[in-house]
Amino acid sequence: MSGHGEAQPMTSAKCGPLRGTAAVPGDKSISHRALLFGAMAVGETKITGLLEGQDVLDTARAMRAFGAEVVQHGAGDWSVHGVGVGGFREPADVIDCGNSGTGVRLIMGCMATTAMTVTFTGDASLRKRPMARVTDPLSLFGAQSYGRKGGRLPMTVVGAANPVPVRYALPVASAQVKSAVLLAGLNAPGQTVVIEREPTRDHSERMLLGFGAELSVEHSAEGHVITLTGQPELRPQTVAVPRDPSSAAFPTCAALIVEGSDILVPGVSQNLTRNGLYLTLAEMGAQIEFLNPRTEGGEPVADLRVRFSDTMQGIEVPPERAPSMIDEYPILSVVAAFATGRTVMRGVKELRVKESDRIDAMARGLEACGVTIEEDEDTLIVHGMGAGGMPGGAVCATHLDHRIAMSFLIAGMAARAAVSVDDASPIVTSFPIFEDLMNGLGGAIRRG
Repeated sequence: MSGHGEAQPMTSAKCGPLRGTAAVPGDKSISHRALLFGAMAVGETKITGLLEGQDVLDTARAMRAFGAEVVQHGAGDWSVHGVGVGGFREPADVIDCGNSGTGVRLIMGCMATTAMTVTFTGDASLRKRPMARVTDPLSLFGAQSYGRKGGRLPMTVVGAANPVPVRYALPVASAQVKSAVLLAGLNAPGQTVVIEREPTRDHSERMLLGFGAELSVEHSAEGHVITLTGQPELRPQTVAVPRDPSSAAFPTCAALIVEGSDILVPGVSQNLTRNGLYLTLAEMGAQIEFLNPRTEGGEPVADLRVRFSDTMQGIEVPPERAPSMIDEYPILSVVAAFATGRTVMRGVKELRVKESDRIDAMARGLEACGVTIEEDEDTLIVHGMGAGGMPGGAVCATHLDHRIAMSFLIAGMAARAAVSVDDASPIVTSFPIFEDLMNGLGGAIRRG
């Protein structure tokens, strides 16, 4: 049984060339933040292109519980009437964030500097994920948290009645932790400072500036020093959400490994803190063209033309690239299996505390498909078998992880024998049109 209802097995079989346009959904990270910042602004924020996956819908429901008016007007077309910084009301019930680590951690940041008590929970996968990495820095503002052993959900957070600003150096490269601290700093007096040694997704900083916050980023010997002045009045905005590069990774990688494929993936975010996968694929010899570069919604975007690439070579991925592609290592490991030579991914221990232990999940599934794997706590090495070389024929466990499910279904499109997953139901959290989109390009994914 999945955390989303009844388990939904799926099978993906070898298919012919993929052709057409892959219009992937809006960016999940930006969709979450558009709802949160809209709820903390004064007035009406209008959002187009919002991802309507379950993770984002759970965040929309949470913002309603905190007193914001959140309305869907049409597909991807939403508005949020905000209550202002510090204007959240105490929810009457538990906040259920489903499968979303981003949602729960950022919402904790939003309420941590307001005097209220809120209990958070989530599905079976989310209840296994560590929350202390967020609640520890939030305690510096004066918030208190009470959860299960190991700092896990369900968890009750008591917001600070008299918050103080903090200076916090991130111990791990995490955009979620950085964003939670900045969100808490919005309702604290004075200046809150976050220091990150390695750059992570900068959507929160971009959106804070867009909504009128006073924020600066400096580069020093310590790293990136982000300074936020608290207690602003955020101005409502019109937010156009670009297409998600993490979702675009799946049709992109499928086209690279399925013989004869030639597809277009339009309007994909090219944010430098999110494009690590595409840099890596280019270094491997992938045929990807970046067409019509432009800016949409404050984010750089481009159209991707992707063609079958049967001469890709394994490489060593620089460990410092991990923050810009942390969600894409599962699908990269699939591409690596169809390349020639070893692909070495180091500095990826963060994968062990995502929706699942993604290193273990991909290693076991790829081994079952006939691929040689090496791993340790912080490393995944895939021994490539060349174009069309993966035997396949396995049933892979997804561990309630949407990206594991999609990665193995992509593998089945180019493996010699079909690949199945035990539960594809979590895919709805981030990419609800995945099955229809991939089959519309020429895939052979079926339920059961």
